[in-house]
Amino acid sequence: MIYTITFNPSVDYIVQLDVFEIGKVNRVKSDHKYPGGKGINVSRVLNNLNVKNIALGFLGGFTGEFIKDFIEAEGVQTDFITVEEETRINVKLKADEETEINGAGPAIEEQHLKALFEKLKKLTADDFLVLAGNVQKSLPKDIYAQIQKQCIENGVKVIVDTTGDALVSTLKYKPFLIKPNNHELSEIFGVELNTREEISVYGKKLLEMGAQNVIISMGGDGALFICEDSVYHGIAPKGEVKNSVGAGDSLIGGFLAVYSNGFDKKEAFRWGVASGSATAFSLDLCKKEDVVSLASKIEVIKIS
Repeated sequence: MIYTITFNPSVDYIVQLDVFEIGKVNRVKSDHKYPGGKGINVSRVLNNLNVKNIALGFLGGFTGEFIKDFIEAEGVQTDFITVEEETRINVKLKADEETEINGAGPAIEEQHLKALFEKLKKLTADDFLVLAGNVQKSLPKDIYAQIQKQCIENGVKVIVDTTGDALVSTLKYKPFLIKPNNHELSEIFGVELNTREEISVYGKKLLEMGAQNVIISMGGDGALFICEDSVYHGIAPKGEVKNSVGAGDSLIGGFLAVYSNGFDKKEAFRWGVASGSATAFSLDLCKKEDVVSLASKIEVIKIS
């Protein structure tokens, strides 16, 4: 089974306006409400690709109920822990420019963490666990590493998608897969990376630090997949980018959907790139028919 954890989910309220004028009354052209959070995105993509999974994390209040009801109606199985404060709302204003106003999120208390760790004790070597996104300030900075430390005893295959020190602290526990983007990779090593070859060199350093597999997303330039013996470049297809939110999460979802069904990593990577691209070309997360259509068009070349 594949499990995802989202520590700080959100209701993403997306508002479309022709023009946004500060200090004036603005009329909404259209609006949509979606469940947000990187782990939840991965769960929804897996579900869209007909792969069963369980979404874990923390929800509270009427906003938390909205998220739970929404993704369960789509078919995602959930096992969230209820907290006292309400799940946050993120407002995304789309006009001539895009503006985001992100909520802070509820506090996670010690008893909530204990409840999560009790759930994680039941995972086995047959399971995948996706740790994705940033966490609230009320939590330890190394919470992902703490979770890995427990999971490594049972052989759980852990996927980590976060940034900076939170990502680096997980590497000593040999995560199955990590997915920084090229900008996050630059920040980790404090260098400027401009070419595919430079990105590849520093991606390999993450293997040396403990990661088993690394995917580095590069926006319109596609993604690199770095494993023990090879580096592959998945070339992104051409299309109109409508949505930058969730493309990286979709890449992980697409990869896991195929790899967990017995295909090799190269093929899983192809479907990951297809899934990320399909989301970028959509207003919401990718749908299976769009991923299937793009997968045959994705060129994956071995570069070393």
